[in-house]
Amino acid sequence: MTTAITLPKTMPAVVCHGPRDYRLEEWPVKPPGAGEVTVEILRAGVCASDLKCWRGAPLFWGDEHRAGYAETPCIAGHEFVGRVVALGEGAGEKTGLEIGDLAISEQIVPCWECRFCRRGQYWMCQVHDIYGFKKYLPGAMAKYMTFPARSIVHKVPSDLSPEFGAVIEPLACSLHAVQRAKIELGDVVVVSGCGTLGLGMVAAARLYNPARLVALDLKPHRLAAAMRMGADTALNPAEVDVIGAVRNMTDGYGCDVYIEAAGHPKSVEQGLHMIRRLGRFVEFSVMGEPVTVDWTIIGDTKELDVLGSHLGPYCYPIAIELMRTGKIDPTPIVTHSLPIDQYERALEMMLTGEDSIKVQLEP
Repeated sequence: MTTAITLPKTMPAVVCHGPRDYRLEEWPVKPPGAGEVTVEILRAGVCASDLKCWRGAPLFWGDEHRAGYAETPCIAGHEFVGRVVALGEGAGEKTGLEIGDLAISEQIVPCWECRFCRRGQYWMCQVHDIYGFKKYLPGAMAKYMTFPARSIVHKVPSDLSPEFGAVIEPLACSLHAVQRAKIELGDVVVVSGCGTLGLGMVAAARLYNPARLVALDLKPHRLAAAMRMGADTALNPAEVDVIGAVRNMTDGYGCDVYIEAAGHPKSVEQGLHMIRRLGRFVEFSVMGEPVTVDWTIIGDTKELDVLGSHLGPYCYPIAIELMRTGKIDPTPIVTHSLPIDQYERALEMMLTGEDSIKVQLEP
């Protein structure tokens, strides 16, 4: 192992012990083994799934139903960027990284052995190890983090700021959702929900030059951010009949593409009524409860293409390049940065969303 600094034995870390039971504790620092990379975390973002875990929402995964969202105790956090401080044997050759480089790891650590991994569909890995929710896979809300040998690691350009570096993961997720939508020239596209992911989807959809790009949200500051990210129209469903407004834009037909990123059952129902026949409905959100809708709309009434979207496969290099070249500027997204000991305030700010969009922690 080649080490540029002497790693301490312990570090401060935000540890999940259960719903509403997150604690700042001293946690052991894991030196890198063969093929592993250790980074000093520069920024760690708070995600909607972190909120779901913190609030104690149940996890539904196939036939599995766990009362808790995480295997506790575990270090939270899967949106991050770090500086390489140690490389395990062979890790430099494998990743192309050197001590001092900025680096990230994709949020999922594939097993590389299940049917999905063998087919290149690693983001749907049956084992589904994701940082921040497993005891044995510590997340990024800590001073240091070690990427396992199975992880997918990317070098981050040195001129990309840490706050932007920690946006790579959510932007990659946004890009994947927009890719799933297969936007065409002339399409009217609606993005429902203008949090971090929705704003990334607005920016990505703008690159496809749709005829009209509509953003929906209940918060005025998020609608303003959506306009800065490339939306043509920003509407508040609490103030405007958004279904009627979109139909008026489209000669009564409805939008061609509806991307659901609000994470609320009403947003799903709204989209099914807003979208035209033969339209494309993309669902990305982390829902806090089961959603019930009239499936007749999907089949017998409109024959919709309903597409799920999960994580950001093959999109990390694209996200990095789009931000590096300025084709996507995430400045409106990152609204707050707090020291790690204010993690509870960060979670509360993300939960209320009164004046925040993306809140990041600085370990």
